[in-house]
Amino acid sequence: MAGKNQSDRRPSWAPPVLRGERMAAGLRTLELDVRRRLDGLLQGNHLGLVPGPGSEPGEARPYQPGDDVRRMDWAVTARTTTPHIRETVADRELETWVVADLSASLDFGTALCEKRDLVVCATAAVAHLTGGGGNRIGALISNGQGSTRIPARGGLAHARGLVRRLAETPRAPEGVRGDFAGALEQLRRPPRRRGLAVVISDFLGPGDWERPLRALGARHELIAVEVLDPRDVDLPEVGTVVLADPETGRQREVHASALLRKEFGAAAHAHRQQVATGLRRAGAAHLVLRTDSDWISDLVRFVVARKRRWSGGAA
Repeated sequence: MAGKNQSDRRPSWAPPVLRGERMAAGLRTLELDVRRRLDGLLQGNHLGLVPGPGSEPGEARPYQPGDDVRRMDWAVTARTTTPHIRETVADRELETWVVADLSASLDFGTALCEKRDLVVCATAAVAHLTGGGGNRIGALISNGQGSTRIPARGGLAHARGLVRRLAETPRAPEGVRGDFAGALEQLRRPPRRRGLAVVISDFLGPGDWERPLRALGARHELIAVEVLDPRDVDLPEVGTVVLADPETGRQREVHASALLRKEFGAAAHAHRQQVATGLRRAGAAHLVLRTDSDWISDLVRFVVARKRRWSGGAA
């Protein structure tokens, strides 16, 4: 019996419940979890999620193989007829924007939480990792039915309020399609000073987000957080089941035969490869969070790997 109780216990790393009467307590637990497990991780680096050189223009120097062509200084290149890039200096007041997709496909989860809970968790972590030093964070939240823009400001009270606003965003009515591409376009206009853009979505559906994301990545340091549930990539052997598309309201009864499960897995794998390719083309660092995995550990591995690459170590 003791073994059964142990196996039924919710893992300590599971995201807190962020709905109903448990919302306030869940947000407090989330903040404590983020602080306890992330504090000290990035000591000594200005801003843990972006490269050390920063984003403000500095001196021009001759281009060298391996330099980022997005930093090419065309005015100096034309004047000297020799390719030059513009060095950057650390910006001590960085502006971070989060684009949070809360369309109906994220109101789903078959493991320890819904995907929308991981959107809130990831945003809380970004707010913690980029806070302090005069840095500011803002958010653009889209559920398909509408969007909410939270201006970029600094301070712990603002960060807490931003995470709460995100967690309290109403669910879109059934049949309402998401508009992630539209949210990305809204962030691009008007153009902002260079900073950090973090986009969080399950990236399901059409790839109309690729073009605005590439445009965003051309100006900002870009991180894409892909949120997944096990059923997004694998159809279990459950016999006859009714599948529903929350963004269209369509339903279909299917028998989960071995052939269907194989075809579903192949299609899901192909879609994920397309998403990874699109993110790579946009210049985005790609983090995957799953509803059945320790999301903070996954985030820590992601950040540590990025720090190693910046310092010239192995990824």
